[in-house]
Amino acid sequence: MVNLEWFRSFKAIYERGSLTAAAEALYVSQPGISLHLNSLEAYVGYKLFDRTSRKMVPTERGKVLYNFTLEAIVKLEEAEHHFHRSTEKERPTISIGMCFETFQFTLESYLPSFDFNVIIKFGDYPEMLADLDAGILDLIITPQKGDYPAIQYEAFSKERIVVVGGARTDTSELMGILDDAKRPQIQQWLKKQLWYGTTGDMEHLRRFWHLNFGKRPDFKPNYIVPNISSIVRCLSSGEGLAVIPDFLAMKELENGSLNLIWDGFKHIENTIYFGTRKKTIYDAEIAQIKEVFLKEMA
Repeated sequence: MVNLEWFRSFKAIYERGSLTAAAEALYVSQPGISLHLNSLEAYVGYKLFDRTSRKMVPTERGKVLYNFTLEAIVKLEEAEHHFHRSTEKERPTISIGMCFETFQFTLESYLPSFDFNVIIKFGDYPEMLADLDAGILDLIITPQKGDYPAIQYEAFSKERIVVVGGARTDTSELMGILDDAKRPQIQQWLKKQLWYGTTGDMEHLRRFWHLNFGKRPDFKPNYIVPNISSIVRCLSSGEGLAVIPDFLAMKELENGSLNLIWDGFKHIENTIYFGTRKKTIYDAEIAQIKEVFLKEMA
């Protein structure tokens, strides 16, 4: 069944030209506005707007639908105005994109302290950038930039991709061969160890191996676990190796439950950015989120 709020959101987008402006006018979240539009387009069976980086341009079918429904929507809005003494502004909702492990490491424990709603989305960085530009996300934590004129980036931390190991991992042999001229021996030692990986894309391992040895790794991890947080917990109570961003194991490296085994002859270091749109109505809420990251990743 069609939801009348879909038409209200459609009218706001049509008249104001963007998801951001429509969300501000209706005092709702941008993901909510986007969801209403997607639902309405699915219901009518065709696109209502052509999406650009700066403006939502109505299609010919969108223009027809607007003209056909405008009078009815206006009457419903007038009824709402007359029959409700006041409409309370809803609690703000901020949508944030980041990787799962970053969320666990930084933001998870702070959620109960916020006086606004938070929606966390996990995904690939290119997808997050596109969602930020489209107004579906309000903030992303990313090591990658995209070519979107409406998005601004603020560098706030760095990560280095390193080999870590459980405190019980015997590295005495490796320490004796860590020399650029002994790369074949280093490879053989590394391949003999127990390795942890994730169910997802092991990009970190492939990049590290290719940069330092000039080829892709020719072995598979012994243990496949759901995410990097699982790797850190497993290594903290045993032995083995994994290639991960160092900041995701900062506490374990500091307390000695994990050891930094090797950061390579050539270092992989990424700058971490806050990504936001240049125009947003959630400056105060985003500032609180940034404060948490600056505290946890300093």
